[in-house]
Amino acid sequence: MSTGRHTMIVLLWLMMLSSSSSAATLDVLTQGQVMNSSQTIVSNGGVFELGFFSFKLTNSTTDQKRFYLGVWYKQATYPSNHTIIWVGNRDQPIITNSSCFLTINNDGNIVIYERGVSIPITSIAAPTTNVTATLLDSGNFVLRQNKNDGTTSTASSMLWQSFDYPTHTSLPGVKIGYNTKTGKTWKLTSWKSPDDPSPGKYSLLIDPERTAQFLVLNGTQPLWTSGSWNGHYFKFIPEMAWSERIYTFTYISNGSEDYFDVKVLNSNSILTRYVMDISGKIQQFAWVESSQSWVKYWEQPKQQCDVYGYCGSNAICDKGHHPYCKCLEGFQPSNLRDWNGGNWSGGCSRRSALQCGDQDGFLPMKNMSLPLDPKVLQLQSVDDCESSCLGICACNAYAHSNNQCLVWYSSLYNVRQADYNGEDLFLKLPSTEIKIYEESNNKNSRSSNHSRNRALSLGLALPMLALVLILGTTVYCWRKRKSIQREKTNNADLDLMSFDFTTKTKPTTRESSDTTKIESGVIWDVELPFFSFSSICSATNNFCNANKIGQGGFGPVYKGTLQNGHEVAIKRLSARSCQGLEELKNETTLIAKLQHRNLVKLLGCCIEGEEKILIYEYMANKSLDLIIFDPRSQVKLLWERRVNVIEGVAQGLLYLHQYSRLRIIHRDLKASNILLDDQLNPKISDFGMARIFGDNRTQANTNRIVGTYGYMSPEYAMEGLFSIKSDVYSFGVLLLEIISGRKNSSTFPSIDSSSSNLIGHVWDFWQNERELELIDPILGNSSSFASSPTKYIQVALLCVQEKPSDRPTMSEVIAMLSSEFAMLPSPKQPAFSFGKGMDESSSSSGIPYSINDVTVSLTAR
Repeated sequence: MSTGRHTMIVLLWLMMLSSSSSAATLDVLTQGQVMNSSQTIVSNGGVFELGFFSFKLTNSTTDQKRFYLGVWYKQATYPSNHTIIWVGNRDQPIITNSSCFLTINNDGNIVIYERGVSIPITSIAAPTTNVTATLLDSGNFVLRQNKNDGTTSTASSMLWQSFDYPTHTSLPGVKIGYNTKTGKTWKLTSWKSPDDPSPGKYSLLIDPERTAQFLVLNGTQPLWTSGSWNGHYFKFIPEMAWSERIYTFTYISNGSEDYFDVKVLNSNSILTRYVMDISGKIQQFAWVESSQSWVKYWEQPKQQCDVYGYCGSNAICDKGHHPYCKCLEGFQPSNLRDWNGGNWSGGCSRRSALQCGDQDGFLPMKNMSLPLDPKVLQLQSVDDCESSCLGICACNAYAHSNNQCLVWYSSLYNVRQADYNGEDLFLKLPSTEIKIYEESNNKNSRSSNHSRNRALSLGLALPMLALVLILGTTVYCWRKRKSIQREKTNNADLDLMSFDFTTKTKPTTRESSDTTKIESGVIWDVELPFFSFSSICSATNNFCNANKIGQGGFGPVYKGTLQNGHEVAIKRLSARSCQGLEELKNETTLIAKLQHRNLVKLLGCCIEGEEKILIYEYMANKSLDLIIFDPRSQVKLLWERRVNVIEGVAQGLLYLHQYSRLRIIHRDLKASNILLDDQLNPKISDFGMARIFGDNRTQANTNRIVGTYGYMSPEYAMEGLFSIKSDVYSFGVLLLEIISGRKNSSTFPSIDSSSSNLIGHVWDFWQNERELELIDPILGNSSSFASSPTKYIQVALLCVQEKPSDRPTMSEVIAMLSSEFAMLPSPKQPAFSFGKGMDESSSSSGIPYSINDVTVSLTAR
């Protein structure tokens, strides 16, 4: 070391000792300036911070520590726990019980010093002066040469940047790839342990043998591959498909560099990072401000079958099978002892060698995730592809995928049973092996046929026994029915006034004798209490107007008060109503069988003479439309309350579509059919127009279109086709109403000065990136909301897309709404509703329904 260099080190050391021991923050490090271990550099926007962090020396009995130079998030971090994204000296920690410091030396290089020991962070060959080091808001630590006036010159002034030397974390702007001319590789390498940032055994890089694919290595052995890149996401990372509105992920190959690049579309609102974890998994995290935590969005590999070569060669991995691994047809374990012991890495080998001619054939394997490393042949037809593989002795399998002929000349790795979107793989086998396979299948088939023959024999012997049983059962049922009719004659319906709904009273299905006048003696399969008409009159004070709380398409709604003070809502069929017994039957049959906190509860009914009445739980806060469309009441539902309503309705619909005993399409979801209890929790009501899908059908057709224009999906309103996607459309309209506080039937001036309905109005503003202007003004500044209104508007637009296949299911809607950083697809232009003045329930049979704005649980005014 030269005398001048030594003198400078001593001077710097003295400067450090003479500096204040209190922590201080720098914005830039200039040449010759010292940053000690208690100081940091913070990026201009306060996003990132650079400084020293330490870990206690392993097995040390002293206070010695390992000091590292690192960059971490300034704000987005757990309390007192830095989220490190880059380490400058991970291979050469400073071991000391005192302190160290950072500076830019005379040569222009960034160096760490500790009592004469120096560790270079950069390695600029030619001595450079007038150099500064700055931490950018991107997390990039850059070394630049400045002009004589102290300002930064052109981009060529950058001498070094940390983004060229990533450690275990990749941020937007960090390359993962390689330079084809210099051989430089940009990759991520895991930490050795949670308290040791030195290079671990796992690394993420671009696979040098496969174009545009990620590869995770365990040391030098492949652990996982991302699968091919289709321009939007990797084959084995389908979660990336939802990210295009959040960030762009691009593969760049320009002749000198091949790398993947990530850019966040709104870098001021999203913090995301990719980590090569010590477990060998590549993970994506996003910062959720509301919970002050990092949330893992995805990780790979997720399961054993994703691990490269987990089952070895010529084996298939099936996560639905135990054990996971089994040899392909015509193959056997290469090492039976290891295989039976659960070590499948040795793979499988052929039982019989290929004959390399016409004596070989192909065994089709359906719905497979194709093996790695195929060779692509320039052949278009399936027949040519098969012939080519058959004529090449080394060819072990072929597949015809995306109009390409794929062949495999070596052992087959990572053959998997696909969860979805699988392809056909044709495995090449000697004809003797194919014959063995066919005989085995035929044996199983013969066994199955034998079982069927036995069943047929039994079927011929059983009819006489069945006839005897039927006759006996008929006699028993006749006597039982007579007994029930005698019971109905001798017993009155229940007294509503004295009934206690808080106790578990066994429900009854008896009806008054007058019911036969309505339904020819048919008793519905509904376990509900039946109440006497006289007791209902008492509860409503003879249906006086003071107790009337609403008017719906079914008829008037009254509040009833029982002797114990319990309140109920009583819906009475109007003599003038076009809705009648069919709707009553539908509602009682459906809602009595449903149990969910976001569905209104039917308590009982009354059918006596011409009276048809339903009794519901009483909902103190009326229906949703009477709050969100009334300027005087809107204050009850501020943003978080509206989010609660949205999520509750979504949960109720999901239950109807997927988790109830019956698959149910509501067909009339709207604001007036959403009731709110005393805590403003939502409950879906009015199932008179609902339909049951009792099988696996996804769509049905009706000649009688019922519902409310403006909420109807286009395929239902115009063609009579309805499905769960019809309810999704209605939910999207309802969602826009809740967010904007405006009715869907209102007329709005569009940006181009024409007029449109609510959906068209929202679409115009979305297209012009002004969607936040749509929020109900009473909600105030959206920047104070805990969850982004933009996400809810986008989900609503996804729900009202014209084609049912483009709309999400309710389970997908809930997934989008529940994730703080859901990456949503861009909505297509929606199907607009029919316009102003059509907020009426309708029937294509020509019988108009009454305006259905008031429902069963409104409170008295």
